[in-house]
Amino acid sequence: MNKIPNRQAICEELMRAASSDRDIIALCSDSRGSASMTPFFNAFPAQSVEVGIAEQNLVSIAAGMAHLGKKSWCFSPACFLSARSYEQAKIDAAYSDTNVKLVGISGGISYGALGMSHHSCQDIAAMSALPNMRVYLPSDRFQTAKLVNALLADEKPAYIRVGRNPVEDIYEENDCPFEMNRAVRKEFGSGQETVGLIACGEMVYPALQAAKLLAEKGLRAVVLDMYCVKPLDTDAVLALAKEAKLLVTAEEHSPFGGLGSMIASVVSANTPVKVVQAALPDDHVITGKSPEVFAYYGLTGEGIAKKALEALNA
Repeated sequence: MNKIPNRQAICEELMRAASSDRDIIALCSDSRGSASMTPFFNAFPAQSVEVGIAEQNLVSIAAGMAHLGKKSWCFSPACFLSARSYEQAKIDAAYSDTNVKLVGISGGISYGALGMSHHSCQDIAAMSALPNMRVYLPSDRFQTAKLVNALLADEKPAYIRVGRNPVEDIYEENDCPFEMNRAVRKEFGSGQETVGLIACGEMVYPALQAAKLLAEKGLRAVVLDMYCVKPLDTDAVLALAKEAKLLVTAEEHSPFGGLGSMIASVVSANTPVKVVQAALPDDHVITGKSPEVFAYYGLTGEGIAKKALEALNA
């Protein structure tokens, strides 16, 4: 099992780039340990800024440095970065079209045992609503590394959400297909009926597990790794909608305003097909370790496959 969390992959890529680019700046809100950014701070103290527990200042300082030509990367728990700093993300980063990359660490229910104050189940909806703000949820460490390097090459704001714990490898270091803002497609089975599974972030691996289970049931299952939630790869979505009898979306997020809502909106306006959501409930999520919470709400391979089969037979 992979033991490298996506947050560590971000640090490693930034360190590689910062060794030859002094404009790369990492900023943390008393979160360098949680963000796996301690090695960066130790190696590049002149390119590191610790603002303390002051998430609003974090974003504003990062934006100010970006206006001076720096490439600002902010790290803070997603629950605080997407809520407490929302005004600053809206004005200082998005409205000003500033080169600030906001990295929401320990996203979703990564802080499961700490309860709803530390859950970030609304961040996809909130950040996607901001004009100029791109939203990404990479699915494994190799895709995370590709995304970081792509974002280092541009000067636009972005929100990147990663979990706290390591996730299973989906790709390989030398075999990780990546095109900026394009979903990655994987197919399983050869049945006459097609089920489309569209997932982002940590839900991509369970979606792949579900696809294999559906293939064993005689179905053709197609998975879209929608790491690029905004801009959404509508071409990939509509192509799959034309093939599939059913679309199932999977996300570690509220059922409102996230990936499922976006997919349903696109599909209903262009190629109507039934869309069902596998998501966290519109409620205060139970406390527990991530696997326990996922299992409770059916956000597992078995749970997603079951939801798809129930919708097909409804």
